[in-house]
Amino acid sequence: MESTDRISPQVLAALLNKHGRGLEVYAAQWSDSPGDCVQDAFVKLAAQSPQPENSIAWLYRVTRNNAISSLRASKRREKHESFVCWLNAHENKSTDPAKLLADSDDRSQLVNTLQYLDDSERELVVMRIWSELTWDQIGQLTNRSASSAQRNYVATLKKLRTLLESSCLTKPN
Repeated sequence: MESTDRISPQVLAALLNKHGRGLEVYAAQWSDSPGDCVQDAFVKLAAQSPQPENSIAWLYRVTRNNAISSLRASKRREKHESFVCWLNAHENKSTDPAKLLADSDDRSQLVNTLQYLDDSERELVVMRIWSELTWDQIGQLTNRSASSAQRNYVATLKKLRTLLESSCLTKPN
């Protein structure tokens, strides 16, 4: 059942024609993909029920928020790529996540790499490494057996090692 409080496609098209370019220029202050930020704002506007009182102001606010989120994501990616390059430059260092925790700089870089794990994987790593919970405790918290929690943790460490070892630069021959 479609709500009558939603903005009509004709009004959306008119807003896009009149304000789309200005919104892109506005988003470009923060984002390398301003068109995506604007498109996402219009998609969100189309889904609003009831529609905002001032659609133009609402679009600018949402576009700005999208652009800032895009900038943050870009910075996280750059940090991760930088970390991988650093790891490649220090090949003699261990890429075992538990051993990397000894160095505070490495710890913050590992924390940034955790974003590439899904929620349940990240939860396992945090509970085991940072919280030092036992397998029984982790199993109880995640509604699985202790051995299942441990197997999933080992698989997650393997995935994390792969992420840490992946190269962001092509190695010269």
